Amino acid sequence: MEMLLPLLLLCSAFGSTQPAVYFTEQFKDGDAWESRWIESKHKSDYGKFKLTAGKFYGDSEENKGIQTSQDAKFYARSAKFQPFSNEGKTLILQFTVKHEQKIDCGGGYIKLFPADVDQEAIHGETEYYVMFGPDICGYITKKVHVILNYKSKNHLIKKEITCKDDELTHLYTLILKPDQTYEVKIDNEKVESGTLEEDWDFLPAKKIKDPEAKKPEDWDDRETIDDENDKKPEDWDKPENIPDPEAQKPEDWDEEMDGEWEPPMIPNQEYKGEWKPGQLKNPDFKGAWVHPEIDNPEYAPDDNMYKFQNIGVIGLDLWQVKSGTIFDNFLITDDEKYAEEFGNETWQKTKDSEEKMKKSQDEEEMKRHAEEEKKNDGEEEEDKESKDEEVEEEEEEEEVEEEEQDNESEDKTLKKR
Repeated sequence: MEMLLPLLLLCSAFGSTQPAVYFTEQFKDGDAWESRWIESKHKSDYGKFKLTAGKFYGDSEENKGIQTSQDAKFYARSAKFQPFSNEGKTLILQFTVKHEQKIDCGGGYIKLFPADVDQEAIHGETEYYVMFGPDICGYITKKVHVILNYKSKNHLIKKEITCKDDELTHLYTLILKPDQTYEVKIDNEKVESGTLEEDWDFLPAKKIKDPEAKKPEDWDDRETIDDENDKKPEDWDKPENIPDPEAQKPEDWDEEMDGEWEPPMIPNQEYKGEWKPGQLKNPDFKGAWVHPEIDNPEYAPDDNMYKFQNIGVIGLDLWQVKSGTIFDNFLITDDEKYAEEFGNETWQKTKDSEEKMKKSQDEEEMKRHAEEEKKNDGEEEEDKESKDEEVEEEEEEEEVEEEEQDNESEDKTLKKR
C-alpha cells in the first residue's frame, strides 16, 4: 500500500493501536495506477481516465487524481485488495471528488464489490455490496447515494442527502457500524445518521394492519354535520358570468358574415358561488378510526444487515455527460478517528489553497470577459460611427445631385425664354 508513511504518522496519534487499513489510493506513483485499476471490457468504448490535479489545486502533486476525460461516456475501472469481512467491525469508505467541469449530469460515486467479481466484466448490472457518493443531474437531482446490498437485492436509503454541487474538492465518508447504525459525512462533518433498519427497507415491517379488523358500521368520523335548519336564501343563485352591459356592437359588424353579435361576458359581482349549509359539531363524532395493528408474522430481526463477507474490490462504474471529475484519496478502514485524520492530511490540508487558486482564476476570467465586452462595445461603436459617416456622405451626395438637377432645370427654362 502506498500510504505506509502517512499511516505510520497518523498512527502516532493513536498510541500503539494500529487501525486496519484495507485500501488506500492517492495516485502518487505516476502512471503505475493504470496497472492497479483494471478497465472493464464489457464495453469497447468506455471513457478514459487521466492522471491530473486539474485546472486549479492546492498542491500540483498532492492533489493529483484520476479524471474523467471524455464527454457522454460510461466509465468502469476497479482496483483489487486483500479480501476481508467487516463482521464485528466498523466499515468506513472515504474518497474525494472534484467536479471542476461544472457537472450537469453524471455520477461521482464508488462501488464496493465482492472479491471474486470479474473486474474485466464489471458493468452497471454487476452485483455490488455498497454504492456510495454524489450523483448530480440537472437542477433536481443533487443527492448522495447510499445503496446497500442485502440478500442480493440493492436497497436505496430512504432519506434525501444533498451533495455538494460546486467545482471544489469535497471529502465523502460512509461509516457502517456493527451495531446496525450508520453515518454519512461530507468534508468531515456529519450530514446524516440513523439505523439500518429504519432508513432502509431491508426487513418487512414489524407491525401490519390487522386483516381481521374492520371499521364498525356505526362509526361516525364526521367532525361536523350540515345544519338542517339552514336554508339557502332565495336570491342566492346568480350566474357566475354576465354579458358586459357597456359592450357595443362594432359598427362594421356584418351579421351575414359574422353571425349574430353577442356581447362579451364579464364576472358577475353578485355571484356567491355554490351554496352550502352551515356546519354544526357532530354530537356522534368518534374521531378518526385507526386500523388496529398486529405483529407481522413475516418480520424477523437480523443483526447482520451491516455485514459483507468477502469485500475485495473497489470500483468507479458510472456515466457522465460532461467529463472532468477528479477522484482521489480513496480509503477503506475500520477506524473512524484514522479516517478523519486521513481526511485532514489530504483534503483539509490543501482545500484553502485550492479555493484561493480557483478564486484567482475566476477573477482573471471575469476581468478578461469584461475587457472583451469593452473591446466589442468599442468595435460596435466604431462600426456605428462608420455607418453614420457613410449615411452622411450619401445624404450629402444626394443633396449635391439634387442641386445640380435643379440648376440644369433652371438653365433649360431660361434658354426656352
